[in-house]
Amino acid sequence: MTPLYDRDGFIWHNGEWLPWREATTHLLTHTLHYGMGCFEGVRAYAGPNGTHLFRVAEHTRRLCDSAHSLDIPLSFSAAQLIEAQRECLGRNGLTNAYLKPTVYFGAEGLGLRAKGLTTNVMVAAWDLGDYVSATASREGLRALTSSWARHHVNISLCRAKTNGHYVNSILALNTAVKAGFDETLMLDPEGYVAEASAANVFLLRDGVLHTPEVTSCLQGITRDSVIRLAREVLGLEVQERRITRDELYTADEAFLTGTAAELLPLRELDGRRIGAPGREIAPDSVTARLQGLYRRVTRGDLGEDLLAYQKWLTPA
Repeated sequence: MTPLYDRDGFIWHNGEWLPWREATTHLLTHTLHYGMGCFEGVRAYAGPNGTHLFRVAEHTRRLCDSAHSLDIPLSFSAAQLIEAQRECLGRNGLTNAYLKPTVYFGAEGLGLRAKGLTTNVMVAAWDLGDYVSATASREGLRALTSSWARHHVNISLCRAKTNGHYVNSILALNTAVKAGFDETLMLDPEGYVAEASAANVFLLRDGVLHTPEVTSCLQGITRDSVIRLAREVLGLEVQERRITRDELYTADEAFLTGTAAELLPLRELDGRRIGAPGREIAPDSVTARLQGLYRRVTRGDLGEDLLAYQKWLTPA
């Protein structure tokens, strides 16, 4: 696989387009040393009417909110950042892509006071390829409950998508992968289910969909999309509340949601099978139906039943 740094193309940086291989930064960049920055992951898809960005307005708003929460001043408006993301696809000849707008401090100085630093903003885009195998998408993931707790709501800014937060996720995921699992489930400091390493968690029990309330987990945009599809298209009741991990053991179905992951079934947690036995999720299951709906909406295959979600698609 070609390293990310060795590609043709262009990266947007502070309003200018830099050749991909020249888009570098100094070794003393403040964010590299302290993790003080924020980012988004945005998806673009090829649809019947051309390439579009999925819910880019919501992602960009969250980026701006994250920077504001971190007290990082931004000189670009949300509209300018959205336009940069749209243009990034065209300049790089991409139709299906993952975009990573990122806000970070410069290399004017180091130290915890973070004073006298420039704010830098960049947008890069590339073909993500398959996030997981088609088999994993059909059969589901095996997860291990992590010994690494998710951040307490007053330890950090849990609603901000902050660079430094992901040390927590990497520790948890790598522990699970080394033990032979695909994913990890993280609990909050009180022992309730928070999220996976970079995805929100859902379970189905007796026809009701449940997901952790947004306190110590990220307020995911894919999470919101799935909640709305479940309520508005499938007519399901969705409860946002505290959940214990043994509820996942005895759930009828469970799945994870995220921009890169989209919607992935969770078939096993801590060696316990979730739901009915079998190699693949049933095509009439809620998980499979939501998976299909989400795929149709993100790819612009709307039809009359999904026309209300046209507003989620921004033409590139």
